[in-house]
Parts: sequence; C-alpha cells; structure tokens
Amino acid sequence: MSGRGRLALCAFAATLMAAGSMLPLVDTVGWLFQAAFLLAVISGVGALARRAPLARLATILVQAVVGLLELTVVFARDQAPLGLLPTPDVIRQFGTLLTAGSDDVSRFAIPAPATDGIKLMLIGGVLVIGLAVDALAVTFRSAAPAGLPLLALYSVAAGLSGGAGGWLWFLVAACGYLLLLLAEGRDRLSQWGRVFGGAPQGQGRAARTPGHALAPARTGRRIGVLALGIALVVPAALPAMGDGLLAGAGTGNGSGVGGGGTISAVNPLVSLQDNLNQPEDREALRYRTTQAAGSDMYLRIMALDTFDGTSWRFSQRKVDDVPEELPNPPGLSPDVRTTKVTTNITAAGWYRQNYLPMPYPATKVKIEGRWRFEPVGRTLVGDRGQSTRGAEYQVESLEVDPTSEQLASAPQASKALRDEYTKVPNRLPGVVKETAEDVTAGATTDYAKAVKLQDWFAMDGGFKYDVSVNSGTGISAITKFLQDKRGFCIHFSFAMAAMARTLGIPARVAVGFTPGTPEGDIVSVGLNDAHAWPELYFEGVGWTRFEPTPSRGSIPDYTVADTPSGVPSSTEAPDSAASGAPSAAPSSSSSCAEQTRRIGECDAAAPLGVQPPTDSGTPTGTWVGIALAALAVLLIPLLPLLWRVRVRARRLRSGYGDHASADGPSWAMTDADGDSGAAVGRGGAPPTPAVAAERALAAWRELIDTAWDHGIPPDESQTPRKAADRVVRLGRLEQPAADAVHRVAGAVEQALYAPEPRPGVGLAEDTRLVRAGLRASVGRWTRLRALLVPRSSIRVIWALSERWTAFTDRWGVHRLRLDRWTAFVARLRPARQRG
Repeated sequence: MSGRGRLALCAFAATLMAAGSMLPLVDTVGWLFQAAFLLAVISGVGALARRAPLARLATILVQAVVGLLELTVVFARDQAPLGLLPTPDVIRQFGTLLTAGSDDVSRFAIPAPATDGIKLMLIGGVLVIGLAVDALAVTFRSAAPAGLPLLALYSVAAGLSGGAGGWLWFLVAACGYLLLLLAEGRDRLSQWGRVFGGAPQGQGRAARTPGHALAPARTGRRIGVLALGIALVVPAALPAMGDGLLAGAGTGNGSGVGGGGTISAVNPLVSLQDNLNQPEDREALRYRTTQAAGSDMYLRIMALDTFDGTSWRFSQRKVDDVPEELPNPPGLSPDVRTTKVTTNITAAGWYRQNYLPMPYPATKVKIEGRWRFEPVGRTLVGDRGQSTRGAEYQVESLEVDPTSEQLASAPQASKALRDEYTKVPNRLPGVVKETAEDVTAGATTDYAKAVKLQDWFAMDGGFKYDVSVNSGTGISAITKFLQDKRGFCIHFSFAMAAMARTLGIPARVAVGFTPGTPEGDIVSVGLNDAHAWPELYFEGVGWTRFEPTPSRGSIPDYTVADTPSGVPSSTEAPDSAASGAPSAAPSSSSSCAEQTRRIGECDAAAPLGVQPPTDSGTPTGTWVGIALAALAVLLIPLLPLLWRVRVRARRLRSGYGDHASADGPSWAMTDADGDSGAAVGRGGAPPTPAVAAERALAAWRELIDTAWDHGIPPDESQTPRKAADRVVRLGRLEQPAADAVHRVAGAVEQALYAPEPRPGVGLAEDTRLVRAGLRASVGRWTRLRALLVPRSSIRVIWALSERWTAFTDRWGVHRLRLDRWTAFVARLRPARQRG
C-alpha cells in the first residue's frame, strides 16, 4: 500500500475511533456501522479522485457530493427522484429531521433512542468530520490540523454525555489521532529515502542511536499528546445542554415500528425535577373541555411499562395509522359508568414532544400532520419528525367512573398480562417487597392493597414532597426513597408501581400533566404541572390512575372510602350516553379553595376554540449564553490570526522596541531580545543607533516570520545576506520585492556589525512589500493558511516555555522545572532553531 493509501486508512480509522465517544449517547450501536460504511465510500472516492488525479478542491467537492447522495438515500429517498438525487424537497426533509433531532437531544435521557433525527445528526456529523480529516490529512498532507475536527467530535460527545465512558473513549480517540500523526510522519520520512540514524549517543545534542525513535516521530507523538490533552479541558468548559420537558420520555420513529423511547431512573428525575423547580411556570398547553366540573382530567403523554430495576422504559411496539375511531380501551367493561368528553387542546410554539398529550382513554383524535397510533399504550406518536409544536387538536375520550365495589370484585387479569406487567428483576432489593407486604397487611383484594399503598405514600407513611432531594441512581433510588421518605412525583410513582408488582398487581408508570390552572373557561398547563403517576390494572375497569404523591394532583374518588362511588362530583348526574358536543357557555364560577381551583373543579369549561398559549419566548439569559458560546467558538480558531496581526503592528510601527515581547527570539536575536528601556527618537529627533538597530531587527523578524508563514522556515545558521538570498529563491520573488528583502537584510547587517549603524529608511514598507510578493507567489490554500494558522505563532509556546524556565531559575524552584516539556518545545523549532 502506498504512503497516501496508508494515510487515508489511518484517517478513516481515526474518525471512527473518535466517533466511538458518541456511543453512550444512544441506546443502539447500529448507527456507527452505518456511518462506517458511508464514510468508507467517501474515503474510497477520495482515493480514486487523488489517483485520477483531480485538483485538491475538486477532490473534496466530489467527496462532499457523494456524501450528500448517501445521506439522501438513507434518510430522504422517498422525497428524492430515483431515490438518490437531492432536490429542494430533500433539503427540506433534512431540515425537518435535524429540527426533530435537535429537539430529541434536548428532551431525551442518555442513552436516547436512535430516532431518525438523532441518527441524521450522528451519521451526518461523522461524515462531515471524516471528510474534514481526510481532506486535511490526506488531500493536503497535513495531519496535525486534522486533530481539530477530531477534537470537536470528541468534545461534543463528552459534553452531551456528561463524561460517560470517561477515560476509555478519550484514550480511543487519542490513539486514533496518534495513529494518524505517525502515519503522516512515516509518509514524510519515506519521501527522503533511507533514513540515517545519526551519530552514537553522547556525541552531540542531536545524536540518535539507530534503536531510538526518530525525532520527527517523537515530535509527532508529543504533539498528539499535547493536542489531545486539551480535549480533557474543552468539554469541561462547554455549557451543559439542559434537558427538555420530560427528557427521556421516549420517541417514535416514522418507519412503521414504534421507536421505543426510554425514561431512565436518573435523567428523567433530574429533568422533571428541573421543570418543577422553574422560578417561572412556562405555559406548554391550554385546553377547553366538556368534562364535568369537579372531575380530574390528567393529560397523559405515555406509559412506561418495562421495569428492569435500574429504569422504567417504554417498550418497543408496533405502530399503525391512526384509525377513525380508536379501539375500545383494554379491560373496560360496559358495566362501568363512563362519560364522553370532548377536549380541544393547543400546544405552545416552543413545546415539542413526539408523543401527543391526551386524556386517557381517548376514543377519537382529530389532528393534522404525520401521526401514528400505538394501540397497547393508546398513544399517538409523531412520524418522521412530527411533533406537538404549535399543534391544535381535538380529543374525544371517556371519563371512567368505577365504583369501589367494581374494583374490589375485579377478577384476575389474564396470565399474559400478569406475566408482562408484574415482572420485577431478581436484583430488586428485598426491602421493596417486604415493605409492600407490611403496608398492605390485612388487605384481601388487589384493590384494597392498592388503596393502602396510595394512602401510605400520600398520607399515613410520613412522606414529604421535596423536589430538591437527590434522586440517586438505579435500584438504590427506590431504597433510598423508602428510607428517607422525601421525594417528588417520580419517586412516588416509581416506588408504588414497583411495590404493586411485587404484590402481583399489574402496574406501570404514566407520564404527563396534572389538570392545570383554570383561567375562566380555559385551562392553562405549564412546566410545573409536569407529573408522573402509577396506573394499576383491574379486569373490567382497565388501567386505573392512582395518586400517591402528596400535595400534587388529586386523589381519585374511587379510592376514598367516605366518597360515594359512581356518583359524579356535580349535583346533576350526566348521562353516559350524552353527546360530547360542547355547551354554549361556561357555567358560573363559584368560590372554592385554591387547590380545587388549580385542578379545574370550580368551573365547567366550554369547548369553544382554544386561545393560543402565551409564550414568553426563550429567556434572555439563554440567548446571552448562546451568544457567548458562539462568540467563543468563532474566536478561538482566530486566536493565531489575531496574535499575528498584533505582533506585526508592534514590529512595524515607528519607534518600536522589542522589549522581550512574546514573539520570542529570532535567528540571531538571542542576545538582542532584552528590555532596552529606550525611550528616544521621539518628537522628530533622529533615532539613536540603539533604536535604529532595534527597528531594523524588528523589521527583519517580521520578514523572516512572514516567509515562515508562507512555507519558508527560518534558518539560524545563515548570515542575513544568505538568508535574504534564500527567501528570494524559495519564495520566487521578483522585483521590487526581492530588492526589499536585500534592503532589510542590509539594515540588519548594519545593526549587527557596524560600529555606528546607519538608520534604515522605509523598512516597514519594505516588509509589507515582501509580504505582498510572497502572497502572490503561493497558492490560495497557502495564503489562507498563512492568514488563519500562521506557522510563526508557535513562538508563543517558545516564549511561555522560556519565561517559565526563567521563573524557576530565579526562584530556585527546581522541582517545578519541566525538563521534558522544555525539551519538547525545543524540538518544535525548525532546523537549527534550538539555540
């Protein structure tokens, strides 16, 4: 394999090794294999284009086009002619998926489900980074800058995952970059033929034995260690990306199979806890309903039905098209009293959720957009990026009103249902079941046990509602909660559902909103209404809500012994067969307690058109943070450019003295870099010989560094005259730029060797003339690199190293002398720049 082929292979491997740091972000690994295949195609196309050969920019363009075609085939073939050609419709589809993916990133817990939006972000990001690495390391034969996109890939992954994987993924990414550097070093050395190992060890400073690593390889490794070491610091400085409402609540993809999302025992707690702690309750939904006054209408998003001891999750299930009429709720008998309810709901423009908040159980849904129906959980799932953002929809549902007798006499559920919904892991601590049995001692029916569990949490057990409590992780969260008796809705619902399962009662956890706050005939639902509650199954009634969380929501009437069951809360009993059509006007408001008013029991609501939610927009602090982060992202890559502009201005302005500036020593300036303290030559007086010499030396430094930035490294061994000839020859300078180089060199000779140096005239203008000549003699890429990533900016590292050495020498802090670092910095200098 040729040197460039090995380099291309190493660039491909380095990208995939850095992409491995993103594996903790999602719950599957299939996307990485897909990205690897697509990236291999791009790398192969690049190899063929370079062999053709094509121009460098043309090679990159061809690779980019192939990458776009690949993404079109994978993510937007339904919108593309022939399933391949990118069109405006394809671009719009990419925009839709990226928008959905961005929402999923902020909403879902880690690991998140591999939705189409998230997969496009992951695979597309890997392809872009891979193309950048291939272009820098292989096409332009410069592997060192390729570390920047690799660093960006690792930093984003580390910032989002909160350090998941830690040192493992850092070492993998570091090895990938070092592999790339070593491959480039080997390729460069091979171009010189057989390498001479040097004199025996001990004979000279640069001596090397054949058994030792060559200096370029050693330098490559150390550069890699330095650059990748920065990757440990950068993620820590990145702003954390906050979770969205009900992060981890799951999502669905749009391919026909429900993309089972996840809600873990850690991140959903933190996310929901953050929402409940918001200083300002931001409105997410508002609705009007025909539900009778005094009733409770929770808006249910989804149900978590799988418990593995560490997390409650939403099972992967089939989804279908939304039917005109939803099927009958599972387990609901005609003998149970129900009332038809019609609710009109509007979602805020900022609120984006892949699952549709609805009353349970819904029987009919009218909504525009791409939605699919998941029959087991009776939820609507957004398809291909569809979300609730700004959605207006109508839901017909049933208000189920069982009696306590019906719940107490419920027959045993089917074996299949009990096997699925009473499953608990073997590693669940025994204290959970023991506590459940102690609390329900004396209860003879599942209903009685469920009521005792609810009352123990809500009233009798001494539990306190506290959103500031540390949630803990995994099964320890339940154990700690039962010991400390402090927590919020997730703790109560998780614990009660788990304890019900240990007693053989089918149970799951629902996530959604409490009824909200009435505002006249409209009910407003905000972030602080986010809630979780357990649902227990009773044959003949179906999935039934319980409320174990004290001071949140409302306890259902059918669980209160002294409240007659089967009788509606209003004085006028509604007809179960009555139409769900809205009434003409809302009922008059009566005086009632704040808690009753908060859940909507004071007024009957008229289901007229729902007013759009008020949205205060993104907080100012968030915009400021985003602006500062964007400014930092733009500014950091420009630091070499800004430093170079500053140094050039200082060197060329009138009366300049070096004063040991950060540009460091030049080819013969080691003894002339001290602080002269000269303050002469002002007010029009002729400059003193010392000032004239410093001006000439400053102009020479600028000329040498300008040549270095354009690909001509300095050589300290040559006299100014020979160095000038070298710059003219290698830079292919023509008149008058060549004459300008010799004029500056002549001024330097006067400054170094003449007893009384003559002041140079027009040195700053000569230096600018040389710079213009060098820019005209090189290609566009070299000019761009000289501007944005000037090679001479390495002098900053030299200056810092020398100042550190001076500090340790002055104070005798020998134990702080970084000898290896000093030697490493010395080897970063070009040939014979180590003096």
